[in-house]
Amino acid sequence: MLLKDYKTISRITGPLLFVQKTHDVGYNELVNITLPNGEKRLGQVLDTSKDAVTVQVFEGTTGIDRNASVRFLGDVIKAKVSEDMLGRVLDGFGNPIDGGADIIPEDELDVTGAAMNPYSRASPQDFIQTGISTIDGMNTLVRGQKLPIFSGSGLPHNDIALQIARQAKVVGKEENFAIVFAAMGITNEEARKFMKSFEETGAIERAIVFLNLADDPATERLITPRMALTAAEYLAYRKDMHVLVILTDMTNYCEALRQISSARSEIPARRGYPGYMYTDLASIYERAGIIKGRKGSITQIPILTMPGDDKTHPIPDLTGYITEGQIQLGRDLHRKGVYPPIDVMPCLSRLMNLGIGKGKTREDHKNVSDQLYACYAQGRDLRSLSAVVGEEALSERDRRLLRFAEMFEQKFVNQGYDEDRSIERTLDVAWELLSQLPEDELTRISPELKQKYYKGK
Repeated sequence: MLLKDYKTISRITGPLLFVQKTHDVGYNELVNITLPNGEKRLGQVLDTSKDAVTVQVFEGTTGIDRNASVRFLGDVIKAKVSEDMLGRVLDGFGNPIDGGADIIPEDELDVTGAAMNPYSRASPQDFIQTGISTIDGMNTLVRGQKLPIFSGSGLPHNDIALQIARQAKVVGKEENFAIVFAAMGITNEEARKFMKSFEETGAIERAIVFLNLADDPATERLITPRMALTAAEYLAYRKDMHVLVILTDMTNYCEALRQISSARSEIPARRGYPGYMYTDLASIYERAGIIKGRKGSITQIPILTMPGDDKTHPIPDLTGYITEGQIQLGRDLHRKGVYPPIDVMPCLSRLMNLGIGKGKTREDHKNVSDQLYACYAQGRDLRSLSAVVGEEALSERDRRLLRFAEMFEQKFVNQGYDEDRSIERTLDVAWELLSQLPEDELTRISPELKQKYYKGK
């Protein structure tokens, strides 16, 4: 196909060019923009109509004027993939930024991926141990699941992401396990922290890290998670690896989506975000899963910060509809110095029951989790009551539950940044707490399990 140059730029708005009178071009087609001084930039077709084409410029439109020429390349963005990507740090477009050699690709794959046929999906059932008690014990992550972390500004979600990246494993199985870590819109300081943590702990050896910085173009931010997931699909379905994908921060991704939508003068939906944001997020989250007949798998942990700690905000709201539960951080726990400040009450893992029990974790796992929830919920409610009537006015049983809630936060929820708890240790800590209560108050646990594990007097 003969490639033509067009000098018909009619308008420049934000990161977008509007080009008049071209031949037929495809959605997502790559575009070369050549400035009058010879500088070249890369873009992508966002929209086409009979008379005009909308092009988003990845490096930004600063310095571009109507004298620039545009060439449509007849191809889409592709990720250059290879096993050599493991242990490397890349930018949002997949180019090395760690000072190492260029990656020699084994293949080039379309970053939009291929839709996974629901009929071909296998049911998730393998427990992934993160080493964090509140996740492993009460909101278990299962291989093939997408389980987001809802955070707030100033909370240590990045520390938790790094801890999971270091510690995640499938217990009792010797398998190829890899981490794909994609950070979007982060500061240089955060990027250095990520790099240092991965290198010092050795986790970089089994990881591919994609870093999109806050001063990088917003359009690159839209490509970063798709680059990361394309690399994950290559490792999972071509190399039979089990891949954990951590995406942080999806709020920055959605802000970039809103910025591009505004530049296109689209009619905004809730809080100015585009009406298609649900579909766009689904095209990312639904790339997790297990395919029947394939050995590999993709598990996702997207992380997002809720503006104003509002879980009804469009980003967490839509994410909750698409994913299979959520882990939510609590600001009150953070103020108390509890790490990780995971508030188990609003948390949920919808696939938890598929990955726990005898032969997977331990036979008492489900009963213990239910009992911890019940006792902690009652203890939390009694805090509010004791603030009004005073602790002295409470019954002995109520005071026990009040003390249980405090011990639960300090001994079960709270653990060190470098503390990697096994699922056995997590359940043992739970029994140590439950054994502080009379045996007859543990109504969610079977008599057989109480006889085996209860340590009370």
